[in-house]
Amino acid sequence: MTKENFIYESVKEILDGRYDEVKERIEKHKDIYHNDSAICFSLLALGSFVKKDYNTFYQLMNDATFLTDQTPDIITQILHEMVMGYVNFSEKNSSLYSINYNKARKISIKFQKTEFFEHLNSILKCPPISHYTNKYSQTKDPLIALVKIGQAVAAEKNIDLLIKTIAEETKTAMNADRCTVYLYDKENNELYSKVATGLDTRELRIPADKGFAGHVLKTGETINIKDAYKDNRFNPEVDKKTGYRTKNMLCMPIKNFNQEIIGVFQVLNKFDEYFTPDDEDLLVAIASSAGISLENARLFERQRKLLEEQRIVLDSFIETLSTSIDARDKITSGHSTRVKLYSSLIAQEFGMEQNDLNILEKAAALHDIGKIGICDAVLQKEGKLTPEEYKHIQQHVEITHHILEKIHMSKDFQQITEIACSHHEKFDGTGYYRHLKGEEIPFGGRILAVSDVFDAITSKRHYRDKMPIAKVIDIIKEGAGTHFDPLVVEKFLAIKLNKIVEVFCTENCLKIEKQDLETLQKYNLLDLYYSIVNNCSNKLLEVFNKYYVGVDTEHE
Repeated sequence: MTKENFIYESVKEILDGRYDEVKERIEKHKDIYHNDSAICFSLLALGSFVKKDYNTFYQLMNDATFLTDQTPDIITQILHEMVMGYVNFSEKNSSLYSINYNKARKISIKFQKTEFFEHLNSILKCPPISHYTNKYSQTKDPLIALVKIGQAVAAEKNIDLLIKTIAEETKTAMNADRCTVYLYDKENNELYSKVATGLDTRELRIPADKGFAGHVLKTGETINIKDAYKDNRFNPEVDKKTGYRTKNMLCMPIKNFNQEIIGVFQVLNKFDEYFTPDDEDLLVAIASSAGISLENARLFERQRKLLEEQRIVLDSFIETLSTSIDARDKITSGHSTRVKLYSSLIAQEFGMEQNDLNILEKAAALHDIGKIGICDAVLQKEGKLTPEEYKHIQQHVEITHHILEKIHMSKDFQQITEIACSHHEKFDGTGYYRHLKGEEIPFGGRILAVSDVFDAITSKRHYRDKMPIAKVIDIIKEGAGTHFDPLVVEKFLAIKLNKIVEVFCTENCLKIEKQDLETLQKYNLLDLYYSIVNNCSNKLLEVFNKYYVGVDTEHE
């Protein structure tokens, strides 16, 4: 079952009152769905909402939001927005429903997933924005307004969206024309916010010591002005920048847990003449909830940036480990990089998810790190290895395992370790070092096995030149079912020749010529093989060999 069909079926079951079946299936097969945790949490949150278990809903939706923010998967992002949209639609919260619906639609259009969006929307039965807005008017009940704002900010962790959401809901609750939520940027001593300009949104920044907002930030006072232009504290520059005309205004500080001012509410142009003391009381209550949510979002954003920095450090650490092997033996320099590229091409043929692809690429980069424990005399020997030397060099896989398992990392890194140390296992169980067989070998390890052998025999070594490409493909084909997973071999041989040649070109200064690119894009490795063995034409082989044979010319 595809990811899309899994979502369709699960949503139908939840809306039909069969949430427990969905929940049981996810829990039973969590090993299958672990890479789609964000999807599972969104579905479980939807189920909790339908069952009116609101406490569980908020908890699950918080987790779903966090995980969705971490993934580049478009299907996951659309589902999350659609579930939130369904919730806000059900609660007759039109402004938030509009945000969710439009965001999901824009993402689907941008990444060509409109079919998924439309099909999912037909299951959820959420109407277009215009229909919904006309059918349900905004409530002006202050208590309901507070509940709505609480719902709006409970699951939102993206600070830009949170600012817009709070501003939109506050504007509605206060029966005003506009609301701006400013946050204080201490480093630059500025107040900033996201301001709608037509269909787009841009950032607005003003000096922290100017205007009403600046005064409120400095003093902590609440300002309620009936005529802004008659008050010398008003900064008309903001109106000049936005093209807006401010009439009356209610301005109030936003505070965090420690009662420190972190921003300012600025509500403009109340429709019922002026802002009243009751409006001030309502905004105090809103500001209290908003302050906590904004502070949480700021902390979340700092955590996200920290995780991103850690990811960059990890990537550079892996790159450093990988290049340390190249330093041991110049003639095999670039092997790990090429194996990573070949593995990535195979994985893409399988349609591998991005997170799994990242794990595979890291494992490929590190697969030979254990060679750091192999003697130079063996590693760089010109000529055939003795049985003792061959046994010694085989130890590099076990050394790889020992090195990587000592690195205290996440569950993902544990997968990297398992994949990296299984690239010499064989499908029939005769490989090393753990003699795994068939599907006992991690899927990524089965991909690495093909990539590693292909690069080894298409590269020059101390004891031989690269093999003719027909012989190379012969070895890969004949190894299917014994050395290699047959399905991996099938996918590998289906890779277009231009992609294979691009990997060759990472070793030299060659660039694929336009006419050659057009030829190579038409054929895959299997096509090349049959054209050679059947003596069909030398043209394709000539084009291929221009880049294949020329790879190591500077070494020869």
